[in-house]
Amino acid sequence: MKPKAKPAFFTPKRYISPGSILYAVFLFSTLLMGNVQPILAATMWDKASEIMKDVYNQIILISTIAAVVTASVALLLMNFSKSGKTVDESRAWLKRIVITWAILNGLGFIMAYITPFFAGGQWNG
Repeated sequence: MKPKAKPAFFTPKRYISPGSILYAVFLFSTLLMGNVQPILAATMWDKASEIMKDVYNQIILISTIAAVVTASVALLLMNFSKSGKTVDESRAWLKRIVITWAILNGLGFIMAYITPFFAGGQWNG
């Protein structure tokens, strides 16, 4: 008996080595990295400054909300307490809250308006 003839469109399977696949991936990634244009690239310091400003804005937002809530509790205790000790403690807490909130906002003032005078390690005033 004669073996069955293979169809004309049948081609034998070719084996692709893992080394050639890795080389193709390396070549493609190298060409891709070479064609990237750094038009919108920022320096590391610009990005760090942007991140610090964002974190500071979040801290200010949270501290302002916390200051308003705790100050309102202190004011309620001052107004509706019958004990002189509670009123004095509430007044002391209210002072601490206001001072802390002012210091946190003062740091933003220093960073925004004072530090540009010392850019590059020299006085630019």
